[in-house]
Amino acid sequence: MSPTTAAVTERVRARLRAERTDPSAHPDEARRIAQFEVRRHNDHALARGTATIDDEAACVRDILAGVAGYGPLQPLLEDDTIEEIWLNGPSRVFIAREGRSERVPIALTEAQLRDVVERMLHSTGRRVDIGQPFVDASLPDGSRLHVAIADVVHGSWAVNIRRFLPRYRSLDSLVAQGMVPASVGVMLSDAMRAGRSVVVSGPTHAGKTTLLAALVAECREQRVITVEETFELGVQAPDLVALQGRQASLEGTGEITLRRLVKEALRMRPDRLVVGEVRDAEALDLVLALNTGIPGAATVHANSAAEALDKLTMLPLLAGRNIDRAFIAPALAASVDLVVHCRREADGTRRVAEVIEPLGVDAGGRITHRVIHAEPEPYASSGMFRHRGVA
Repeated sequence: MSPTTAAVTERVRARLRAERTDPSAHPDEARRIAQFEVRRHNDHALARGTATIDDEAACVRDILAGVAGYGPLQPLLEDDTIEEIWLNGPSRVFIAREGRSERVPIALTEAQLRDVVERMLHSTGRRVDIGQPFVDASLPDGSRLHVAIADVVHGSWAVNIRRFLPRYRSLDSLVAQGMVPASVGVMLSDAMRAGRSVVVSGPTHAGKTTLLAALVAECREQRVITVEETFELGVQAPDLVALQGRQASLEGTGEITLRRLVKEALRMRPDRLVVGEVRDAEALDLVLALNTGIPGAATVHANSAAEALDKLTMLPLLAGRNIDRAFIAPALAASVDLVVHCRREADGTRRVAEVIEPLGVDAGGRITHRVIHAEPEPYASSGMFRHRGVA
């Protein structure tokens, strides 16, 4: 938003407050006020000989997106205790707090749901339509938006908004919240500052991205290049470049993959390369980058730290038939220093369940490791506990 548009937006917001007009409940009145203020700005600009707003309609759209918020969902987005919001259609709205989900008494119409999604996508440059029924985008506050529309989804649209709360943005805060044991927090902080490569593993909603962002925040003296499909990490650092992939156009052109971004990142003089999530052939490019001596950090979906290593030896095989696991496993064992595994407990809390250190490769081609930290894991069907052994 340009300084001129921002100034007009503030005048519109002030009038809405003075006239007690809710732009979500009275969109036509909000639009009338926005149009009036844009035209008044242009009248004054012409009289004073200053710059005018050339595209009044586009400016009005930007102003309404800024003042109207996201309708019935706005109070949820302003609640700092809510970690995720999802809609299974307009009348079924759910939230997650501290890992536990609950349904909230909010109902939208089909028109409201589509209007909210359009507003959310307005500033992202992304779209969702019949030709492209899925979309991932980052909202201005750093939240991740995922939308799937009918008829890919049965019935209405499905919307997920995953939020990354400020109070979980540092290792100290995660230690204070109980996710990371204090001794493990010190060890991980030292590892990141010393330029060691760390992989964060875990199942969905276990806190992998949150922990990775906190780890990257420890790299204050390093030039960090982050690579993500959609901006999620939200790391603030003195010397940081954040790269984001791009979906293909309707013509099937213009796609920017994680593999391409990893290769481009290597040309940007990184002191540390960060891949938000490794899930495909980009694993090969990451392993090759780590073997050039560049420290890295990434997340991967897995049920244990050892399984994460196994998965990272398999994913590079997707890059082509000439890739051999006999090469990948030793290269990975030599370049990854720590694997940190996150777990979500039955009560919704997240914890660092184990930390392992890769040692080498055994005769069967599997990466061996040493357990540095491990917590008991409860069986799903009983109160018994077990510890993971050393591979």
